[in-house]
Formats: sequence, structure tokens, C-alpha cells
Amino acid sequence: MSTYLTLPELEAGLEQVRSSPQDQGSLRLIVCRPQVGERQVLSEGVLNQVSGLVGDNWSSRPSTRTPDGSPHPEMQLNIINTRLIALLSPDPSLWPLAGDQLYIDLDLSEENLPSGSRLAIGSAVIEITAQPHTGCAKFAQRFGPDARQFVNTPPGRQLRLRGVNARVIQAGLIHTGDVVRKLNGSIRP
Repeated sequence: MSTYLTLPELEAGLEQVRSSPQDQGSLRLIVCRPQVGERQVLSEGVLNQVSGLVGDNWSSRPSTRTPDGSPHPEMQLNIINTRLIALLSPDPSLWPLAGDQLYIDLDLSEENLPSGSRLAIGSAVIEITAQPHTGCAKFAQRFGPDARQFVNTPPGRQLRLRGVNARVIQAGLIHTGDVVRKLNGSIRP
């Protein structure tokens, strides 16, 4: 992107993000990352407990958050709110640059989806984990330094503007446009 929004411009768009649905939303975009720096937009994807999003490089990526550097089991999926990414870039063709796999129109805040919350998407079920998802240098490079600052403010962290991490609880098929439904209680995998 050549022009980035300033912090005041981002703050002015916060109410749109806050108006995200709380119990039922939609899956707006699925992005597979087969190799570092590569993005494939999918109309459907398979989620499973071993690979996360099948075809994605999560299972081969080292993590600085595990003692042995293996992929972090609570970071299989990265999820971002579509209203936030639309604020950062009105051009949907640039959304995959955020690096997340699932782009969902749903309130991702800690209050609405505390760690352990489960979401049904298509025939799959995922669980929000406690691992924080924060803006990195690549995020700032792609969407601007003010965007990184914005998502990491105390309100930005509480609202999880940069997104959430999740793991697959129940394998299944997902499609762009699927309903994303917050589950009450827990289900057995």
C-alpha cells in the first residue's frame, strides 16, 4: 500500500469494528499460506487437528513461543475481523497481506470470545486460544506504523483488533460465505 491511514483516521473507524456481530457472523475470506510470503485465496478449505488449514505452512513453521521451536499448537489458525481489515485497506485484494488464514465478520473481543470459546464454521469447530496475536514488523510495513500502534493500544488489545489465534477441535470443510456461529458450552471432538 502506498498510503496508510493515520492514527486519528483509524480511531474514527473504530465504531464500525465495534458493531461486528457477537453471536453469528460470516466467513468472508480463506487464505492459505503454502510458503513464506505466498498467499492463495481459497473458496473452500479443510481444517483438521494436525495441519490446521490443510495446505498452509503452519505445521512446518518454527515458533519462538515453543521451547523446541516447533509449530505452536495454539496458533494453528490466525483470525482477523473483516471490519478491521476493511478499515486498514478498502481494497479486498490487499487483505491477504495481513497474513491471517480466516477473515471473519464477528466480534473477536476478549469479552465476546474469551479463551476457550468455540466457533462452528461449516462442518468444523475451532477454539480460541490464549496465545496473543499482535502486529509485527511485516504488519506495520504492509498497513503502516499507525496501524500497528492502533491494534496494540490497550483498547486495541481488548478488542483484539489484530485478531486471535485458534486451534481446530473438530475437522471439517469450510467455505467462503459460511456462517460462523459462537457455540455455547463445549462439544466433544
